[in-house]
Amino acid sequence: MKAVRYYSKLGNTKTIAESIAEGVGVSAVSIADEAELKEPVDILFLGGAPYANIMAPELRAYAEKLRPELVGKVVLFTTSNWSRRTVLALKKELKKKGIPVEEDYFYAHMLHINGRVQAAREFGARYRG
Repeated sequence: MKAVRYYSKLGNTKTIAESIAEGVGVSAVSIADEAELKEPVDILFLGGAPYANIMAPELRAYAEKLRPELVGKVVLFTTSNWSRRTVLALKKELKKKGIPVEEDYFYAHMLHINGRVQAAREFGARYRG
């Protein structure tokens, strides 16, 4: 089982999350609608963007609540103008909890979201099988 969870303020990360989810064959769910992962997943796609150059507190809280026994591994994604700090911070937080994190992640520049939709679908599709 796979799942896509994201935090988005402006809609950019939502667009990428929905595209990844389409490639995977699942629905993307905002962490604003689901505060905690409820069912075990083999792969959890998790993403957000930095705001004022730091990870959104909502995304950090979600990562802190993730229970290792519910997640096989996490695949990260982010949207940003220039910073990939969210990926680095999430990776550090999750690994500290003993949750494996895929080294590969998806990045979309916030000014080119629509141009990255197909690549996001293809990224998700790589994990479909």
